[in-house]
Order: sequence, then C-alpha cells, then structure tokens
Amino acid sequence: MPKQVDHVGRRRLIAEAVCHLADERGLEGVTLRDVAARAQVSMGAVQRCFRTKEEMLVFALGHIGEQIMERVQARLVRSPAQSAGTALGHAVTEISLLREEHRAEARVWLAFVAQAAVSEVLAGTLKANYALLQEAFTGLVAEAGNDAAVGADAEADGAGHLDASREARILLALADGLTTHVLIGHLTPRDAYDVLHAHLAALLERSAGSARTSTTRRIRD
Repeated sequence: MPKQVDHVGRRRLIAEAVCHLADERGLEGVTLRDVAARAQVSMGAVQRCFRTKEEMLVFALGHIGEQIMERVQARLVRSPAQSAGTALGHAVTEISLLREEHRAEARVWLAFVAQAAVSEVLAGTLKANYALLQEAFTGLVAEAGNDAAVGADAEADGAGHLDASREARILLALADGLTTHVLIGHLTPRDAYDVLHAHLAALLERSAGSARTSTTRRIRD
C-alpha cells in the first residue's frame, strides 16, 4: 500500500525551514536545496509542494501571519480582558513582537517586509495580513469607544467621535515601527512597551474625554 503523505504538514514543515534560514541569512540566502536539507526532505518533495521559490515564500509568509493571529487569539482567551481597551492592549503587545522569545520571528517578518517591497506577490500577502489585523483593531477601538461612552452616559453610536479605522491604522504602524526600533537596538523592549502603553492610554483618554464632551452637549441641548 502506498505511503500516505501529509501534504499540509509537509508544507508547514517546509515553511518552518524557510523561516529558520531567513533568520540566519535573510531571504536572499534561502534556496530550495537548503530548505530541503533543513526540512530533512528531498528536493523533489519541496518541488512537489511548491512550483517556485516565490510560491514557497508566499506560503511561508502566510504561515507566519497565521501564527501571529493564533497567538493573539490565545492571549485573549488566556487572559480574559475586563474591557475592550485591555483586549486592545493585549493584541497590540502580541503583534509588536517585542519579547525576547519573538526576536527571531521579528527578524523573519521584517525580512519578508523588505522583500515585499520588490515582490508584488509577497506585498499582496502582506496587505492581506495587515487588513485582517486592521479589521480586528478597528473593532476593538470602536468597542473601547463605546465602553467610554457608557461610562460617561453618552450615546454609544459614534461614541467618543473617534475614527476607529484611523486609530487602528496608527496602532498598526506604531507596532511595526517599534518592532524595527527594538530589533536594531535603537530602543529597549522596556522603552518600546512604555511608548506603546502611553499611546494606548492617551487613545482611551481621548475616547473618554470626547464621550464626556458629547454628554455635556447633549445635556445642554
């Protein structure tokens, strides 16, 4: 009876090999032969899973994005938040990749970002990953604004007059920037956490302040 091959598992194994090699030598140094050796499979096995190097890199990038999203979800389940603002803090902290155990993942992620600047296919995958994160952040920012409105006894719809999508874009860009600054040693992880938490605190305070202003105007009217 022919041996059954777990193609999904093999593709993930190859994606992990790509990430390990990219961490060590950057994406330019990743070859199909080296990937096969690192994954301990034949060249033929790699080529049966992926027709080209670019296809392999696209899958590996999607694999990293899935891991980050799964970790965000696990963090939210493991540490149930008392508010949407706290959940937002947990999520942004996870995707910033500031902890020491995520340093290799940060290096690989930025290697893919750099390569995406000259690869439309990789850029498309990155944009899809960022779109998912922005959607999640937008929902959490909007919910945090509604929480602030309820606390201020304001109308929940459009609470705090925050542009949730805009604030989500700012958070995403800030998280990415902090990843880079820590990776090159410009900031320590503690410095980066301080910047991130200060921004989150200011965001929630703006939301609460706007909600209080909205309440005052409604009372006067």
